Amino acid sequence: MSTPFYTGGCQCGAVRFHVEGALGDASVCHCRMCQKASGNFYLPLVSVRDAKLTWTRGAPKKFRSSSVALRGFCGDCGTPLTYEAPDGVALTIAAFDDPAEIAPRIQWGVEAKLPYVDAIHRLPGEDTMADQDATSFLADLVSYQHPDHDTDDWPPEGKP
Repeated sequence: MSTPFYTGGCQCGAVRFHVEGALGDASVCHCRMCQKASGNFYLPLVSVRDAKLTWTRGAPKKFRSSSVALRGFCGDCGTPLTYEAPDGVALTIAAFDDPAEIAPRIQWGVEAKLPYVDAIHRLPGEDTMADQDATSFLADLVSYQHPDHDTDDWPPEGKP
């Protein structure tokens, strides 16, 4: 039986991590602090628990969001990466290279849940290229975002 292994990092590639071992509980937090820290409706997190977390490129900058918590983020692109509290470290699920395999199992901070969040899945859905106003510039889009896998060097030579 092999030990689980995960990789991930920020949008620009300045900060990368590896996690070796089983992850803990995955959740979404609706509290107002998590909403502001992520700039989103809620923040999906997974506990590192007893797994080994290693920063393989760079390290997060940290912001003390409360008397008990630190929030880690990329100092270059701003990607939220960690939530650190006395009970341990959690990583943002979407920062993993394969976030689809880390499904949240519980919601926290539901007292601050925005009233429309539970109805979002009922909104109409469209493919990105269906946006006729954006099709012209999306067709020529060049992404400078780090790929969803480890790289020896980043950014590639000649790229911003």
